[in-house]
Amino acid sequence: MKRWYRSVSDKKLTGLCGGLAQYLNLDPTLLRVLVVILTFASSGSLILFYFLAALMVPKEPYSGSFPHS
Repeated sequence: MKRWYRSVSDKKLTGLCGGLAQYLNLDPTLLRVLVVILTFASSGSLILFYFLAALMVPKEPYSGSFPHS
Protein backbone atom coordinates (compact mmCIF):
# COMPACT_ATOMS: atom_id res chain seq x y z
CA MET A 1 0.00 0.00 0.00
CA LYS A 2 1.27 3.45 -0.94
CA ARG A 3 1.69 5.92 1.95
CA TRP A 4 2.11 9.66 2.10
CA TYR A 5 5.27 10.83 3.86
CA ARG A 6 7.00 14.16 4.30
CA SER A 7 9.93 14.13 1.91
CA VAL A 8 13.44 14.20 3.30
CA SER A 9 15.18 14.80 -0.01
CA ASP A 10 12.73 17.24 -1.66
CA LYS A 11 11.84 19.75 1.01
CA LYS A 12 11.79 23.51 1.19
CA LEU A 13 10.05 24.03 4.53
CA THR A 14 8.68 20.81 6.03
CA GLY A 15 8.78 18.38 3.09
CA LEU A 16 4.99 18.18 2.97
CA CYS A 17 4.57 19.39 -0.63
CA GLY A 18 7.52 17.31 -1.82
CA GLY A 19 6.06 14.19 -0.25
CA LEU A 20 2.55 14.89 -1.54
CA ALA A 21 3.92 15.49 -5.03
CA GLN A 22 5.74 12.15 -4.84
CA TYR A 23 2.56 10.43 -3.65
CA LEU A 24 0.41 11.99 -6.40
CA ASN A 25 3.17 11.70 -9.03
CA LEU A 26 3.14 15.46 -9.72
CA ASP A 27 5.80 18.11 -10.14
CA PRO A 28 6.66 19.44 -6.65
CA THR A 29 7.10 23.02 -7.93
CA LEU A 30 3.63 22.99 -9.45
CA LEU A 31 2.16 21.78 -6.17
CA ARG A 32 4.03 24.45 -4.19
CA VAL A 33 2.74 27.19 -6.50
CA LEU A 34 -0.78 25.81 -6.11
CA VAL A 35 -0.43 25.88 -2.31
CA VAL A 36 0.73 29.52 -2.40
CA ILE A 37 -2.20 30.51 -4.64
CA LEU A 38 -4.67 28.66 -2.42
CA THR A 39 -3.16 30.30 0.67
CA PHE A 40 -3.85 33.76 -0.76
CA ALA A 41 -7.31 32.68 -1.92
CA SER A 42 -8.16 31.40 1.58
CA SER A 43 -6.89 34.59 3.25
CA GLY A 44 -4.06 32.67 4.87
CA SER A 45 -6.14 30.04 6.67
CA LEU A 46 -4.45 27.28 4.64
CA ILE A 47 -1.24 27.99 6.59
CA LEU A 48 -2.82 26.53 9.73
CA PHE A 49 -3.85 23.35 7.90
CA TYR A 50 -0.41 23.08 6.29
CA PHE A 51 1.40 23.09 9.63
CA LEU A 52 -1.16 20.77 11.25
CA ALA A 53 -0.64 18.32 8.39
CA ALA A 54 3.13 18.68 8.78
CA LEU A 55 2.75 17.59 12.41
CA MET A 56 0.55 14.61 11.54
CA VAL A 57 2.21 13.23 8.38
CA PRO A 58 5.30 11.14 9.29
CA LYS A 59 8.74 11.70 7.81
CA GLU A 60 9.89 9.45 5.02
CA PRO A 61 11.54 6.34 6.49
CA TYR A 62 15.30 5.96 6.17
CA SER A 63 16.07 4.03 2.98
CA GLY A 64 19.66 3.14 3.77
CA SER A 65 21.14 5.35 1.05
CA PHE A 66 21.94 9.00 0.67
CA PRO A 67 19.12 11.24 -0.63
CA HIS A 68 19.38 12.36 -4.24
CA SER A 69 20.16 15.99 -4.94
